[in-house]
Amino acid sequence: MSNKVRRFFGERPLPQIEVDSQVLGRRTRRDLLLFGAGTVAALAGARSLLPQALRIDDDVAESLYSPRRMVPTYTKSQITQLKNNYNGATPDPSYIPGWHVTLDGLASGLSVALDIRNLMTRFSIHEQITRLVCVEGWSAVAWWAGLRFDDLLRAYPPASQARWVRVESSVNLDASGNPDPYYVSIDLATARHPQTLLATHLNGQPLTVEHGAPLRLMVPVKLGLKNVKAITGLTYVAQESRDYWAERGYSHYDGI
Repeated sequence: MSNKVRRFFGERPLPQIEVDSQVLGRRTRRDLLLFGAGTVAALAGARSLLPQALRIDDDVAESLYSPRRMVPTYTKSQITQLKNNYNGATPDPSYIPGWHVTLDGLASGLSVALDIRNLMTRFSIHEQITRLVCVEGWSAVAWWAGLRFDDLLRAYPPASQARWVRVESSVNLDASGNPDPYYVSIDLATARHPQTLLATHLNGQPLTVEHGAPLRLMVPVKLGLKNVKAITGLTYVAQESRDYWAERGYSHYDGI
């Protein structure tokens, strides 16, 4: 190979191009903005292709769930004041003497009604001091006691196809004091989490009406809006059922 050919295919020094620093700065910022806008547009376009029922935040939260992941626990010295956060008016306590919770969707095919005495005498009571996190931005550390939801599931197994539980309260009122049934849906995996309680006590005392007497859901791996007060019904279902706040624009899964 001749020297001329070798020189043609050999490495050549890169040409030096001088650009004014102010021009370069303007181009760099412009390119960065264009890249960012293009990325946002691409993500928005991809999201618009998803079915409306699909919520990316729900899918991510659900995929990260693990029954071995425990929320932090605290000491009694760390307990803080818990707000009465009924969405509407606080119910009158007259419902308590006749209160019971109805279980439906059981493997037995039966409908079972349990009062607070049934629950307190049949099941072991567990205690935990955990943080309740509200979607409104506040949180509180409280000492809860009650039966594990998992123990109830073992005693009254749901039908084999069940994957969700609809948790209801017919005691809930709207701001004017009119009946406003409250209902949420949680997956059975979360119901079986070892820190998910059907709480009967708060800070060493039986629940008051303000905090969901005589039985409320306490699921610390979920936002507070899932922690139904004064539960009156538990229904096990194959598909995720209606959810009070999801129907009003909030997330379905609400994991933390």
